[in-house]
Amino acid sequence: MTTSPIPDLDATSRRPGVGRELWRRLSGRLARLLAGLHQTWRRSLQVRVVTITLVVSSLLVGGFAFLIADKITSILLDNAKTDVRSRLTSGADYAAKQFSLYSQPQEAQLQETIDGTVNYLAGGDPQQTSGVVVALTADGAGGMILPRSSPAVDFRPLLSPDLRAAVAGGNVANQIQTGRLTGDRATKYLVYGSPVPTRFGQVELYYFVPLTLQDTTASQARATVVATGVALVLLLGLLAALVTRLVVTPVRVAARTAQRLSAGLLDQRMAVNGEDDLALLAASFNQMATNLQRQILRLEEMSRLQRRFTSDVSHELRTPLTTVRMAADLIFAERDGFEPAVARSAELLQAELDRFEELLTDLLEISRFDAGFAVLDAEPTDVVPVVHRVVDRLSGLAERVGVEIELDVPTAPVIAEIDPRRVERVLRNLVGNAVEHGEGRPVRITLGIDDTAVAVTVRDHGVGLKPGEEKLVFNRFWRADPSRARQTGGTGLGLSISLEDARLHGGWLEAWGAPGQGAQFRLTLPARAGDRLITSPLRLVPADATLPFGATSTDGLLAIGPASDGVLVVGPAAPAPEQRAEVAS
Repeated sequence: MTTSPIPDLDATSRRPGVGRELWRRLSGRLARLLAGLHQTWRRSLQVRVVTITLVVSSLLVGGFAFLIADKITSILLDNAKTDVRSRLTSGADYAAKQFSLYSQPQEAQLQETIDGTVNYLAGGDPQQTSGVVVALTADGAGGMILPRSSPAVDFRPLLSPDLRAAVAGGNVANQIQTGRLTGDRATKYLVYGSPVPTRFGQVELYYFVPLTLQDTTASQARATVVATGVALVLLLGLLAALVTRLVVTPVRVAARTAQRLSAGLLDQRMAVNGEDDLALLAASFNQMATNLQRQILRLEEMSRLQRRFTSDVSHELRTPLTTVRMAADLIFAERDGFEPAVARSAELLQAELDRFEELLTDLLEISRFDAGFAVLDAEPTDVVPVVHRVVDRLSGLAERVGVEIELDVPTAPVIAEIDPRRVERVLRNLVGNAVEHGEGRPVRITLGIDDTAVAVTVRDHGVGLKPGEEKLVFNRFWRADPSRARQTGGTGLGLSISLEDARLHGGWLEAWGAPGQGAQFRLTLPARAGDRLITSPLRLVPADATLPFGATSTDGLLAIGPASDGVLVVGPAAPAPEQRAEVAS
């Protein structure tokens, strides 16, 4: 009793996994190769021009080579047919004269005459080695005349029924057949047949001419044409590469020079060689760079003078402002003893001096940012007390305009490495603006934190922002509605300074708004100073906001549901590459 071997089930089960892994690797390599080729195709003008030249020239040269080779083959075949037809005509006439003496196929000398005629037409040597085979058949003689050929070979397999029928019908016909007659190797033959009329019936004369010489000549001609075509295509590709290099090289030099200019190296210029179009391009580029350098230097000097003027004026105004402030404080303290009009003037003077002092402070701060002298004093700080201090300072303003401030902050400490003075100033600006534009509706402050960042959002339900104004609000002295009366008399620089403070921390200050839905500002700061922000713990678009159906918000939220009682269902959409805020679920 024999037992069959048990197959290795583990190895069998592993084979599909190995195959899939191998296919995955091959697919990955192919994908990387195709991606590299695609990138090269898109980036290199020279590669595109050379490739197109090679493809087009290959098609043209290939078509031309095919036509030339086909024409050469046709000429060689026509020459061979003409030669064989001439030999066949003279051979048929000679055979007719030799057989004219015989009237019966059974005559004794007829077979010898046939043998002699075949040998003569073949060149007189039954063992001739030229490859041409001459044969005579007499199918209409009832088998009394045996077929003969010189040299003696079995030629019948090369006679197709159609050819034999055409010749038997009294026509001259030809065919090209492949077979073995005089050698061990199959050879292509041009077979020509012609009827030979005699008194004892019709005899068929056949010539089997090998086309070896013609095939060799045609092959050599095709090879020559192909080699010439390949050399021509390569030369055209080389010529295209050289020509495009002459054009692309100055363009690449111009691109590198433009990159250096954009990087601040304003003294970079292109070399001008010759007087052609490329030289004219280089000269024009250099002239443009010179004009740009002159203009940029002029603008830099004007900007420097402007910053210096602002800084100097702000500093110089400090001394007279202090004197005026002392006098105004004295007058304001004694206003109760003045007439009503004078007392009111003292109050207005005090208010405008406060606003003027704030403006000077903001101008000095802006000048520090412009000059690059602003310094971040970061230290581990609990953000919760900072938020509470801001709310306490603005509670009087909120009560005066009838706005309730709502807080949503964690009970536990929220520690982050920040500059508390600057963060408090940012929040004071944001909350003050929200109270000012809140239209008497509540303002909500939310504090959130994750492993890498801390964020504060300030939400109001006022008139909101029109499309595009969420970026304009950070411009200096910009106001959405210049005719709108303000309660606090801001300087117009608060949000600009807040944006610079956020950038100094390496954070973001972003705004969202919609007409009739209010606005929300989000301040996002890294939990550790110097870290790079990727996401924000809080989303920019508030949860109660409504978006037009199919519209995408700036933090990747998409209106995905139909309107129900005027409210759309808002869900996460695919964030754009430049959108760094995390989409909340």
